[in-house]
Amino acid sequence: MQRFQSYRFTVAPMMDWTDTHCRVFHRLLSRRARLYTEMLTTGAIIRGDRARLLGFDASEHPVALQLGGSDPADLATSAKIGEDFGYDEINMNVGCPSDRVQDGRFGACLMAEPDLVADCVAAMKQAVCVPVTVKCRIGIDDQEPEIALQTISRAVVAAGADALVVHARKAWLKGLSPKENRDIPPLDYGLVYRLKAAMPDVPIIINGGIGSIAEAKAHLQHVDGVMLGRAAYQEPWRLLDADSDLFGDPGPQRSMKDAIEAFIPYVERELARGIRLHAMTRHLVGAFHAVPGARAFRRHLAEHAVKPGAIATVLRDAMDLVAERIEASVAA
Repeated sequence: MQRFQSYRFTVAPMMDWTDTHCRVFHRLLSRRARLYTEMLTTGAIIRGDRARLLGFDASEHPVALQLGGSDPADLATSAKIGEDFGYDEINMNVGCPSDRVQDGRFGACLMAEPDLVADCVAAMKQAVCVPVTVKCRIGIDDQEPEIALQTISRAVVAAGADALVVHARKAWLKGLSPKENRDIPPLDYGLVYRLKAAMPDVPIIINGGIGSIAEAKAHLQHVDGVMLGRAAYQEPWRLLDADSDLFGDPGPQRSMKDAIEAFIPYVERELARGIRLHAMTRHLVGAFHAVPGARAFRRHLAEHAVKPGAIATVLRDAMDLVAERIEASVAA
């Protein structure tokens, strides 16, 4: 289990959430976490504004680019572009259940086409030197998960995939919304454990419904890595303990207050580039948990960070509200 340390703890790719600003903030909470971009389609990368879509801060390493697509040639081209931008890994999305993704013939619907996914992996492996990985579900709709997961896993590994990330739920493409697909289909962690037992030489990372570092630690008794999703984004304070609890290393910051203080120079630099304050502070709303003043912190950012011309002072003032309330509660 210790042979695949680079995948031991990862933060999931999450649409509209894990942009570069979010990843910079998460890196301040954990030196060891492997970070992932939002899913980017091959069409957007090949024909879009690459600097805007793919640009990232050097502090984010190790960081992986997640691709959405089903054409082997387009995926190979996009993977090479990502490698040239400096990404440390290329990950193929075979798990997203949204209607838009299905219409584009990528995401979870590809669970029904394991040979095509394998062709895509083989094409990307030929195009790049960095690891190529796949993030999938345990099945879709009426598929038998034990068979579906084994079939796609063996196909992509034979094609050269360097690791598998498995969201331990089915995706119901007929009848459930993308939001419902995150919660309603039952989790089957045991199936992912059995996959690892059957493929001891392949890094297997488990994802889905994992809510804490303590839970992650328990999963690591059975698999090589854990991917934390919504818990990492909505409750980022959890990441403060990731390095110490999962790697035995001290984390980069002792507290969330220290992390936000460390984030402010980045905020000021991005403001000077024309980035709006809210684009960065929106990732901080869950920073404080059960801390006096947390609500005032969130309210201040919601009211003031969205204003045109808002500067880093808004974030500092929000932090002062937390500190003042803490002092007031201690004094009381």
